[in-house]
Amino acid sequence: MSKENYINDVRPHDSAYKHVSGYAEYTDDINEPKNTIYGAIGLSKKAHAIIKKIDLSDVKKSEGVISVVTQNDISGRNDVGPVFDGDPIFPDKKVEFFGQPLFAVAATTTELARKAVLKAKITYKDLKPVITIKDALNKKQFLFKPRKIKKGNPSKKIKNSKYNLKGIFTTGSQEHFYLEGQAAFVIPKEDDNFLVYSSTQHPSETQQLIAKMLNQKSNSINVEVRRIGGGFGGKETNFMTACICALLAKKTCQPVKLRLDRDDDIILTGKRHEFLSEYEVGFNDEGIIEGLKINLSSNCGMSPDLSAAINERALLHIDNAYYISDIEVTNNLCKTNIPTSTAFRGFGGNQGMMAIENVIDNISRYLKIDPIQVRKKNFYQKDKKNITHYGMTIEDNVINEIFKNLENKSNYKKRYLEIKKFNEKNKFKKKGIAITPVKFGISFTTIHLNQAGALVHIYTDGSVYLNHGGIEMGQGTHTKIAQLVANSLGLPYDLVHISSTNTAKVPNTSASAASSTTDLNGAAALNAVAKIKLNLEKFIKKKYKIYNQEAIYKDQYIIFGNRQFEFKSIIQEAYLNRISLSSSGFYSTPKINFDKKKFRGRPFYYFCYGAAVSEVTIDTLTGENILERVDILHDAGKPINPALELGQIEGGFVQGQGWLTIEELNWKSNGQITTFSPSTYKIPAVSDIPKKFNVEIFKDGINKEKVVNKAKTTGEPPLMLAMSVFYAIKDAVASVGNYQFAPELNAPATPERILMSINKIKNKIKKKNGR
Repeated sequence: MSKENYINDVRPHDSAYKHVSGYAEYTDDINEPKNTIYGAIGLSKKAHAIIKKIDLSDVKKSEGVISVVTQNDISGRNDVGPVFDGDPIFPDKKVEFFGQPLFAVAATTTELARKAVLKAKITYKDLKPVITIKDALNKKQFLFKPRKIKKGNPSKKIKNSKYNLKGIFTTGSQEHFYLEGQAAFVIPKEDDNFLVYSSTQHPSETQQLIAKMLNQKSNSINVEVRRIGGGFGGKETNFMTACICALLAKKTCQPVKLRLDRDDDIILTGKRHEFLSEYEVGFNDEGIIEGLKINLSSNCGMSPDLSAAINERALLHIDNAYYISDIEVTNNLCKTNIPTSTAFRGFGGNQGMMAIENVIDNISRYLKIDPIQVRKKNFYQKDKKNITHYGMTIEDNVINEIFKNLENKSNYKKRYLEIKKFNEKNKFKKKGIAITPVKFGISFTTIHLNQAGALVHIYTDGSVYLNHGGIEMGQGTHTKIAQLVANSLGLPYDLVHISSTNTAKVPNTSASAASSTTDLNGAAALNAVAKIKLNLEKFIKKKYKIYNQEAIYKDQYIIFGNRQFEFKSIIQEAYLNRISLSSSGFYSTPKINFDKKKFRGRPFYYFCYGAAVSEVTIDTLTGENILERVDILHDAGKPINPALELGQIEGGFVQGQGWLTIEELNWKSNGQITTFSPSTYKIPAVSDIPKKFNVEIFKDGINKEKVVNKAKTTGEPPLMLAMSVFYAIKDAVASVGNYQFAPELNAPATPERILMSINKIKNKIKKKNGR
């Protein structure tokens, strides 16, 4: 491999040193002009109420207050809903969740602004809030009309099956808990223009929504993002902070910085959707599913936000890695009085996958078969059993190979038997083991979002400037795209400068989401590079009379057969001959098509596959669990940077582990959230990661589609590998009843829920023994 070849090369994240040294600049770190003032938001203390009166006189008189804004100050659109209306910046008459923004303040310091908003006097007329999925179902309170998808005749198949089961299962919500909270910094410019720094995954929509709110054109708003300290979907559509900050800047004609307090951040922002699945399944002696009916309901919160797309992805992933010949799913999008549920890593896919994995696990326990056997029996194959319930033929299936490989590498069979022996000998400590698959589709299911732009300049000293529409949120997308550009030009990585994402340079970008950021923006960057290379090659061939020779870019040279030109020198020469050394680039994902009404087509360009084995120990007296060992084998295709992919796999797994075991959100019946700070909401700590953590990239992986470097993304898919932790815990609980009963356990499997599940098993044993 050439020393200048940076593809498949382990390189540090471009900001790694800055991250650990504290030099990485985030929105709140940007140097402020002397006249900068600071914002704070006044929040509702009711979840569902009519606003009778808002008295802000004491707020305005509070020390340091420069200005106060309400819905009366909004000259344009008073809504930040990304697709549908329903998310007012400030409500006019009715409050729909506890913590909803009602007004905002700008003051000389952040502390004074936060003190001032507490002095508001607001009179409400209380309305009864709806908080839970069950309450919404009982009241038939939906955002959209329930939809049904169907393949075959599942009712008939279930009726004719030898065995059938019914059950209810829930997966909980999850707080994003990004390291950098919601923050924005807006600087007024001449001609009523605004420079906006925002911690967002979607600069273009931030630009558009601020423009609509201010009743201005998009070209008057410039949004710039160098990096964000984590997003996970929580900064894909949360435009409230940036819009309110811009509104304060507009009214005061001064720079305004608005950084949410961590408690307020959790109180007013949306979370992952909680899902409830009620299922009925028919199956045979081998555990093969013959018919499946699921009623899938989600808690969408107070507005549509992205709930339609998130629930759609849940429906698209209800099969996970399993071929289901006959299936019917009814989907209910429940409207409640909590903050609008929003995007979160997995985007509904993981909730659908957990639903089918629960069904598979319960079938296994009913038949007294090791769940691995039932999983393998139901896998997609490479014959007629490779067509999904939405009509897409799977052409890249490697789940059988990955599963077999991991089963051997992890010594699953031997450990499975050893664990059973351990459980026979130990009364209070029980072990469990589970292996689960992942098949996750890659592409935005909203087709037009599958596009990206880029801008590349080559300067006369041979250095390269790179700009694209993707957001760097810690995942290393800037590093990987710079590696692609450096490799394409045969240059050292250090000659490629990675610049801030900027709506003035690359317009109309899609959110950095759907695990597609590097795929889309990397391809757009290479498209821009290809145009510049074409200009260079035409110039060189014409001037130096080179015919029928293809150019090779290597080791800072452009090579045509036995002739080579030093890159820097030929760039200077091209400039003197008036050759363009700059180009925009564009890419749109091919092949995808999907009819949402018919629920048929090809919504994904390709699939990511993986599998994980988890081994846990639970304490039957306390419900606590320890993750003893995890083995992961994940398909990353031909990775651009294996080190970054491994980091994503490990991080995604731990975040999924948190969702399924530790992170629990609770609301009171009045709609007030009780888990709104690090003291009441726990994310995984260092002590929670597996004692043994074996992570490997599938060596035979390759993307069969025309994706940059034949790589596969590792953004969202690894999170679903953590399903193995939940089902290992369930396996350990089952051992309390000598594996005779399927545990009733919902996610997250907190110590309390584990104890309750154990007690139910014990009660069943007593009932069976007549005691």
